[in-house]
Amino acid sequence: ASQVCFWTFMTNSLEKCNIMEKNSPKPALKHPAIGIDLGTTKSCVGLFRDGKVEIIGNNQGIRTTPSCVAFTETGRLIGDEAKNQAALNSPNIIFSAKRLIGRTSEDPVVQADAAFWPFQIVKAEGKPQVQVSYKGKEKVFYPEEISAMVLGNLKEMAEDYLGHPITHAIVTVPAHFNDSQRQATKDAGAIAGLEVLRILSETTAAALAYSLDNPSNGEHNVLIFDLGGGTFNVSVLTMDGGILEVKATSGDTHLGGDDFDNCLVSFFIDEFLKKHQEDISKDRRAVWRLRRACEAAKRTLSSNIKASIDLYCLYKGIDFHADITRAQFEELCADLFRGTLKPVERALQDAKLSQAQIHDVVLVGASTRIPKIQELLQDFFGGRQLNKSLNPDEAVAYGAAVQAAILIGERSEVTRGLLALDVVSMSLGIETDAGKMHTLIRRNTAIPAVVTRTFTTFDDHQPDLLIRAYEGERATAKENHLLGRFRLKDISPAPRGMVLVEATFYINADGILTVFAVDKVAGNANPITVDANKGRLSREEIQKLAAEAEKYRAEDRAQKWKLATKNYLQSCAFSMKRTSEDILNYFTLQAKKKVMEKCQLAFSWLSPTGCEVLEQLSKGSSGGKRHIWLQD
Repeated sequence: ASQVCFWTFMTNSLEKCNIMEKNSPKPALKHPAIGIDLGTTKSCVGLFRDGKVEIIGNNQGIRTTPSCVAFTETGRLIGDEAKNQAALNSPNIIFSAKRLIGRTSEDPVVQADAAFWPFQIVKAEGKPQVQVSYKGKEKVFYPEEISAMVLGNLKEMAEDYLGHPITHAIVTVPAHFNDSQRQATKDAGAIAGLEVLRILSETTAAALAYSLDNPSNGEHNVLIFDLGGGTFNVSVLTMDGGILEVKATSGDTHLGGDDFDNCLVSFFIDEFLKKHQEDISKDRRAVWRLRRACEAAKRTLSSNIKASIDLYCLYKGIDFHADITRAQFEELCADLFRGTLKPVERALQDAKLSQAQIHDVVLVGASTRIPKIQELLQDFFGGRQLNKSLNPDEAVAYGAAVQAAILIGERSEVTRGLLALDVVSMSLGIETDAGKMHTLIRRNTAIPAVVTRTFTTFDDHQPDLLIRAYEGERATAKENHLLGRFRLKDISPAPRGMVLVEATFYINADGILTVFAVDKVAGNANPITVDANKGRLSREEIQKLAAEAEKYRAEDRAQKWKLATKNYLQSCAFSMKRTSEDILNYFTLQAKKKVMEKCQLAFSWLSPTGCEVLEQLSKGSSGGKRHIWLQD
């Protein structure tokens, strides 16, 4: 690979960025855009309409939906329906796909999580995939596809609510998501049939929600503490009127409620081993049932000092009952709980603010309900009361909906004057000759941002230059996250040091990197070939997966229609049976017998137990109540 030596360094920034942002066309939308909080464990969708945000509930009226997809012999289930099936179909229930998205198969995070998941992780050209049994066949899916299924479900919820198609959305990600994870999330939106207007940091979205209820006339420093199901983020912002400027951000993309669940699961696996001398860790179904019980116990411990685990026939016919106290839970997760304070300290240091200079500490994310978390954070800020005014489950979707309204030009007194200025979460740099990391854009730099650097050749008549771009804070390049290898081809042949190639690194408002290059000698723009695709899906793969996603949606619609039609037939059969009994005087015995035969035929066709149901109803054994068990 060609080596690079540096000739000069130039920064030129916001003017060039602003030109790029202004030149990007705004969509002319007939319908409003939605804001989506794509969570690790639960997701939420909001809509800004008539001057206010509406959080959209699912078909059960619940305003948050599990980020869970189940694959069965007959089709897919998404959300609560998928999660409720888990006890019987655990290897085919996919959850926490957000922890996989944008990562490689070799990532230690993926390896660690796989030990606790009931579904199978397989490798595909360095990318992780989940393997399931779907309609009797083995199928594999990328994390982007699973996330796209969740996004598609939220999109359909919004469409049913509004009564017309939705094509545009804001999708939120953890503030500390890297370039690959952000791009992968945007790809998931494309697969789901959404044009993602912007990838917005979750803490920034929460700050927008906070600003609507807490307007400030003067400068106001706010710390957003967002601890969710799988990720943790801290952002320090300065609010002045309607302008929100992110000063610093920090966090951990692998810390949240799932990790607290894992601690409980490990504890009870050991308890089962001690009591019954049986190791259940290799039984995926047993571990999944235990995980569900641990998740419920964790929630119970937020309001009670004791919780119970009671599982019938957990493993090899053995029932399992155990208790856990809040003190035990806090001790099991002590290191994780204390670990949440380190990003808080780092964010304050980067923002150059002390605890006393923070006017408000705002809690966001379901895991902030844990009393010990609140106690540690309150102690860190000298006993100050924490702000719990936002709904921790809905705040991010609320802010995303507001941002969506701003981007599409929604005119409202609420959104007028609102402006959120975000920052890049990690430093961006390139590898020098000595293998060191040379930082071009430092973390917490306001975005969009642009940096231009001029390169020269190292060898005589060198045909190309290779630039390796990295994200991270380590001094050695290879210890950071490789964004990609950018190869500048067909540069002008000349002696070493004579060719000047100007490369521009541009980070847009989504926090995603784009690289431009110009051969200064030839005066023409040269193409850049990306040798490493950062684990991203290609344009062709995205189009193929989008077509497959539409096919799955069509199959789901057909399955729903089939079930609805069967239900209608059954309803008609019951109605006809009752009618024939009520107007017996108008029927001959032969006619009634024929009607009953047709009803019985319908019941028999609908369900193997249809005849038994009909017979029981005829005898009135149900006590006036009709309990119908259908098997498809």
